[in-house]
Amino acid sequence: MTIVDYVTSTFPNQSQDFKNQLVNSGRLMKVAAGEELMSIGGAFKTIPVIVDGSIKVVREDDDGNELFLYYLTEGQTCAMSLNCCLMSKASEVRATAEEDTVLISIPGDSAGRWMSDLPEWRDFILNTYQLRFREMLHTIDGIAFQQLDERVLQYLKDKAEVHEANEVKLTHQAIADDLNSSREVVSRILKILEKNEKIELHRNRIVLL
Repeated sequence: MTIVDYVTSTFPNQSQDFKNQLVNSGRLMKVAAGEELMSIGGAFKTIPVIVDGSIKVVREDDDGNELFLYYLTEGQTCAMSLNCCLMSKASEVRATAEEDTVLISIPGDSAGRWMSDLPEWRDFILNTYQLRFREMLHTIDGIAFQQLDERVLQYLKDKAEVHEANEVKLTHQAIADDLNSSREVVSRILKILEKNEKIELHRNRIVLL
C-alpha cells in the first residue's frame, strides 16, 4: 500500500485537505515488532501517526523499572511525542512497536504550522491529548484503587483488544515488567485467575474466557 492508501483508509471522514497535507508532508515508515521508536531522554523531531499495527508506551524509573502506560493504535498519535517535538523537550517515555507497524512520520515544523492553519489537525491533536489524559488517569486509578489481580486481568484484556484476539502471547515476566511487579507474584495471580475461570494458561500464551 502507498501512503495515499493508508491515509485514505485510516482517515475516511477527514477532509481532502487534511489527507493531502499528511500525504505531501509525511513519510511512510515501517517498524518491526520490538523496535524502539522513542527512548527516554532522546530527542524527537517528528510526530508518528499510526496507520497500521500498534505501539506500546511505558514509563521508566532511574533503576530501569518500567510501568505500562497505554497503546497507540491505528489513527492515533502520541501526546508525548507532540510535547517533545513542539516544545523541544527530551522524551520522558519509551515507545516500542508491539507488532509490525506502519506509521506516517510528520515533521515537527509541519505539525506546528498545522495547529493554526488546519483546524482538523488541531482538533485531532486536542482529541489526542484528551484520550491520552484519560488513559493516564486510568493507569493511576489502577495503581491507586485496584488490587493487583484486577490490574493483571485488565492489562490482559487491553492487550487482547489491541490485537483483536481473545488471547495474548507473552511471558509472566513480561507482564510483571509492564506492571512493575515480580514474576512470582504475577504467576500466582494468573493461577488464581485461571482457577476462577477468567483465563486459561498455556506456555507463553494466555486465553481470556
